[in-house]
Amino acid sequence: MGASEGKEEQSLAFGGQALIEGIMIRSRTHMVMCVRQTEDQILTHAVQIRPASERHWALGLPFLRGIFALFESLYLGVKGIYFSVNAVLEEEEEEFTWKEWAVVIVLTLALSSLFFVLPFLLTSLFHLTGVLFNVVEAVVRIAIFLLYISLVATWGEFRRVLQYHGAEHKTINALEAGEALEVENVKKFSRLHPRCGTSFIFIVVLVSILLFSIMPSSDFFVRLAYRVVLIPVIGAVSYELLRLSGKYRKSIIMRALTAPGLAFQRLTTREPDDDMLEVAIRAVEEVNRLSGS
Repeated sequence: MGASEGKEEQSLAFGGQALIEGIMIRSRTHMVMCVRQTEDQILTHAVQIRPASERHWALGLPFLRGIFALFESLYLGVKGIYFSVNAVLEEEEEEFTWKEWAVVIVLTLALSSLFFVLPFLLTSLFHLTGVLFNVVEAVVRIAIFLLYISLVATWGEFRRVLQYHGAEHKTINALEAGEALEVENVKKFSRLHPRCGTSFIFIVVLVSILLFSIMPSSDFFVRLAYRVVLIPVIGAVSYELLRLSGKYRKSIIMRALTAPGLAFQRLTTREPDDDMLEVAIRAVEEVNRLSGS
């Protein structure tokens, strides 16, 4: 493996998330959160992490690893947002108690169930059957998602989060291309990225169409139960496909799989300003340094 190939493989292990006035970037070993507090001050905080798949070999098996990776992403994502809020308000960070984490997990599971159950209930009003039902249900699911994104994007403060989201993507794209991480270089790259959570949602929609189409029962309540019980299965399969889309990004099949998500990232990202790119670059450089890249 050449040096450039090794660097690209390492960068594929990076994930990220926009925070309040900041960026979170994580590798397999570290999570770095950078938040702009003032015009000339960026607060940087690094946390060493160890994925469940490395603590227990069985949790690293294909499909099973996806379920735990999603919960880990939720945990680290909430931790990042909580840190950024405290940083912006310049308050001392306090750790979540187990009760607060329980509330977050319950709310997340409830919203996930709603994402599957509500489209099913609305589509049932059309009295459709078979694959046609599943396709229309998927369209309704996407429409709900787009309506949600469109509504929150009108909120001025949230627009800055979308800009930081764009800054995260641009910086990761520059890193994976082997470019020097300088503002003028990073600005040239796309704000869209195939491994984004938006692409993941569209993969989830496609997997759900296929999976629900092979379920044998036509009973209303059994089909409704499938929408909830199979959420971990859909998430696990979608996670593996998302990993493949990053590894084989030049493949025609993977390009087609991620194309809808890339298109709709135009809603979930905005062009960042230079200050935001500086924050993203700081986060990526620090996680690179800590990970020994």
